[in-house]
Amino acid sequence: MNTPVVGGRRAVLEAVRAGAAREVLVARGARSTAGLRDVLEACREVGLPVREVDRSELDGLAADHRGIVAITGPPKAIGERELAAWPFGADDLVVVLDGITDPQNLGAAARSAEVAGATMLVTRSRRAADVTPAAIRASAGALLHLTHARIANIARGIERLKDAGFTVVGLDEHADRTVFEEDPPDGRVAVVLGSEGEGLGRLTRDACDLLVRLPMRGRVGSLNASASLAAALYAFVLPHKLEGT
Repeated sequence: MNTPVVGGRRAVLEAVRAGAAREVLVARGARSTAGLRDVLEACREVGLPVREVDRSELDGLAADHRGIVAITGPPKAIGERELAAWPFGADDLVVVLDGITDPQNLGAAARSAEVAGATMLVTRSRRAADVTPAAIRASAGALLHLTHARIANIARGIERLKDAGFTVVGLDEHADRTVFEEDPPDGRVAVVLGSEGEGLGRLTRDACDLLVRLPMRGRVGSLNASASLAAALYAFVLPHKLEGT
């Protein structure tokens, strides 16, 4: 089945809000909950059709639908040329993922980025997770709100961001300074997160303006990728940006 779909009430709601949903399908006899009522109200507000169908039809569209599915258009991504010409704001935040391969991690990282106010997500077009229904669900619909640039070369994409006035910060567990020891940059900031196992690639690391790490005080040596991103955004980037608001 090649029909692009999003399953689950939170993800469907965000698909409707983002204007990505073309139709919503609800299982006959689905229990009325606050989440379902929110989806139906959002559909009414934008005039989006809702159809009741047999649960078996939803089973054929999505593995984990929780009784509701949105039929969507395929998420559109921009390329390197559009990235180079993008009209960024003076204080924009961009998150760059250098080789995240698990759709769940992609979704979780996108959710952290969107909630923190990022305007764009940049990922590899090869050897990296794609925007699948599972990734959208893991992002709680955040992937439908973020502008997404998919490019072949992350290091070259970083240079594009630097040309646009971004300070590029790489998260690297081997960095000399922690997020509490480095001064956060002003203006446009891009935060770069490496792959689940290997971290930042060498060329990506070399392209960053500065490298920081999260201090680890417990017995476990590291956080997972999306948790590391959320910690860096909230401990390092956002406090400085919010000082001026």
